[in-house]
Amino acid sequence: MLKLEPERSRAIALSVNGKRVEVEVNCRDTLVDALREKLGLTGTHVGCEQGICGACTVIVDGSPARACLVLALQAEGSSVTTIEGLSHDGEPSRLQQACMDATSFQCAFCAPGILVSLTWFLDETPSPTRSEIKMALAGNLCRCTGYASIVDGVERALNDPRSEIE
Repeated sequence: MLKLEPERSRAIALSVNGKRVEVEVNCRDTLVDALREKLGLTGTHVGCEQGICGACTVIVDGSPARACLVLALQAEGSSVTTIEGLSHDGEPSRLQQACMDATSFQCAFCAPGILVSLTWFLDETPSPTRSEIKMALAGNLCRCTGYASIVDGVERALNDPRSEIE
């Protein structure tokens, strides 16, 4: 049996929001730990730390992942997109702006995970029905909104005259 020492660390290389980075991680560090504590990307929130709430959702190699369940070492060589990677030149993405305009979130603790999840979903399903949008939200918990305003924000983004979800 392989014995790992928690204090043992090593550098890993990965791409985060389109930039190649190298970060020193311990064998027990999760991806969310590395993003927040080592790289200063605090937009990815830590909620339940059990993969249930979705607050820590990021895109890893093109698929949504709970960053609290992924060891940082497992992400070596991967491409990771966080909530910070959704904006362009300091401007919110169309989905982010539409959700702000629709007042989709109240406390917004859940917003980063939801917006990352929905960005992935809309890339995969560019013309979803309201029912499909609701299903896409099933993996993210929000205690404030009741979800209707989030679905409204997504629909607002879909009806925006810009050509694609950013």
